[in-house]
Amino acid sequence: MITQQELTDNIARVREQIASAAKKAGRNPDEITLVAVSKTVPVEQIIEAYKLGIKNFGENYLQEALPKISSFSKQDVSWHMIGHLQSNKVNKVVPNFQYIHTVDSVDLAQKLDLHAKKIGKVIKILLQVNITGEKNKSGMTQGETINAAEEIIKLTFVSAVGLMTIPQFSGNPEDARPVFRSLRLLRDRLKNELPESRWEHLSMGMSNDFTIAIEEGATIIRVGQAIFGARIKNTIDKSR
Repeated sequence: MITQQELTDNIARVREQIASAAKKAGRNPDEITLVAVSKTVPVEQIIEAYKLGIKNFGENYLQEALPKISSFSKQDVSWHMIGHLQSNKVNKVVPNFQYIHTVDSVDLAQKLDLHAKKIGKVIKILLQVNITGEKNKSGMTQGETINAAEEIIKLTFVSAVGLMTIPQFSGNPEDARPVFRSLRLLRDRLKNELPESRWEHLSMGMSNDFTIAIEEGATIIRVGQAIFGARIKNTIDKSR
C-alpha cells in the first residue's frame, strides 16, 4: 500500500495530465470523469482518495467490491462495474453500482432491466465493444453493437449512456489511438442513428494510455496503478 503522500502526489499528477491532454485537444477537462480503479485496494485507501476529491471508483469483481461499498456508502460517490459481468450476479450488481461498463449482449441488458425494475432504479450502462477482435477479450463487434443498441434502447430501466473498450496492451500508448478513434466514430454513428439515447460517454483509456484516449474524445478514463500504485495480488475467489 502506498503512503498518503504518494497517493496525494499521484492524484495531483493524474489530474495535471488530464488537464494537459484536454488542453491539447481543445477540450474542457471538466468533461472527463476520472474513475479510480480500486481493484485490490483496501477501503482505507479508497477513503483517503475520496478525501482528495475522487468521487468515482471502479471495481472488477463483485465479491471484492460489495464489502467496500457497504462500508463506504456516500451519497456523492459513484461505483462503476468495469469487470466482466456474469448474468447470475446481476441481482447483486444492480443495487450497488451506478454504472456498468461491460454490457456485451442484449440478454445481459434485459436481465439488468428486469432487476432494476424490481427495485425501481434506472441503471446506467455502457456497451463493451471489442474493437480489435481479440479472442480472449469480452465485447461485441461494431456491427453487433449497432444491432444490440437498437434493442437495448427499448428497455425502460437501463439507460445506455455510451460505449467502452479496452485496446490491446502495448508499450507504446500511441498504438491505442486507432482503437479509441474507432470507438468515437462508432459512438457518433449511434448518436446519429439512435438519438433516443444520449450516447454521451466514451469509457476508454487506462494508466498507460489515458492521455491518448482524452485526445480522442474519452469522457471516462479508468485509472488504477497511476493512482494507487502496483496492485496487490488478488486472492479473491472470482467464482463466488
